Amino acid sequence: MNSTHPWWFRAARPRFEAFHVGLPAKLGKVSLYRDEGVVLRTHKLGEADRIVTVLTKRTGKIRGVAKGVRRTTSRFGARLEPFTHVDLQLHTGRTLDVVTQAETIRPYGEALVADYPRYTAGSAMLETADRLIMGEKEPALRQFLLLVGGLRALAAAEHEARLVLDAYFLRSLAVAGYAPALQACARCQATAVRAFAIVAGGMVCGNCRPAGAAVPEGETLALMLALLKGDWPAADASLARHRTECSGLVAAYLQWHLEHGIRSLRHVEREPAT
Repeated sequence: MNSTHPWWFRAARPRFEAFHVGLPAKLGKVSLYRDEGVVLRTHKLGEADRIVTVLTKRTGKIRGVAKGVRRTTSRFGARLEPFTHVDLQLHTGRTLDVVTQAETIRPYGEALVADYPRYTAGSAMLETADRLIMGEKEPALRQFLLLVGGLRALAAAEHEARLVLDAYFLRSLAVAGYAPALQACARCQATAVRAFAIVAGGMVCGNCRPAGAAVPEGETLALMLALLKGDWPAADASLARHRTECSGLVAAYLQWHLEHGIRSLRHVEREPAT
């Protein structure tokens, strides 16, 4: 069939049928770049557009305008919703970049939306990633890989949702430089630890223990260490009361370092399913 498009356009077109926005006429002056990422959040812009915040593999956290996706005739809005792993092309704008092409890699939201514990755990992951990575366009490859791995684990439903969430919290904190001390005193490095002190950076010995420090059970401490290291057989074998205590300590430690509450945690179920 005859076409006015050159051969290279026809060959590449099927890859980008998921989403396409026309570029300005002076294409040579437009700075284009491609990346893959996970949509963290969206909010409305004007009557038909939407701003999407995405944690990308190479560029870091970016914000881009998706034009026309809120129109009822748009087929593309769902492909730029939170939880979606997408392949994007954008052109650099003066204040916000513009999404020109998008293709779904993995729609994690489809698996999570039907399961309330997993959906709320995933929402807390997205919010935490957004809070931990403050600057835009600062590469954060390890945080991206952790987020994708966490969403994949939630969607696969191989482990209890709160365990996956706590593992994500601990590992993302470690990547950001805030790993809690679990095997030696956070202040003096003594190995005889007794209490968990958030302000001190984790476990502390009797001499360094500040007022108000929690005293977790040994099994809870072992669970935190297993989640941090990825020892899933040990984590899956933990008891409900140790999971609950672990979740409380990890959530408090995370929010103290972020200096901001994670709103999604209000909806996360603390008690593991029986």
